[in-house]
Amino acid sequence: MDASTKRRSRRTRHLRIRKHVSGTATKPRLSVYRSNDHVYAQLIDDVAGHTMVAASSLEDGVTKGEDGKVGVARQVGTLLGQRATDAGITTCVFDRGGNRYAGRVAALADSAREAGLEF
Repeated sequence: MDASTKRRSRRTRHLRIRKHVSGTATKPRLSVYRSNDHVYAQLIDDVAGHTMVAASSLEDGVTKGEDGKVGVARQVGTLLGQRATDAGITTCVFDRGGNRYAGRVAALADSAREAGLEF
């Protein structure tokens, strides 16, 4: 399976998920994007069409430790959870972006839950 087929398959899975998952101002969508090197997460109000809270592995303070990329994803999830509670957001719906719920995606979700988000 070449890279373009993988990308096309992930995009198809993501579109299939997006048919059912949508965020509002009271319950935004937690969207996760995972590249080879970085991970990005944001809470999105799909009704208004804007991002409420965001965090990524490119920010200062997020460092690659002994856990590698999974540890970085854990830090991003914690950062996102803290910013969400500061913004008064407690619940959200999870959008895994067509990726499997394992590894970095699961680590980010678990740490966001520990930081106070419910989904």
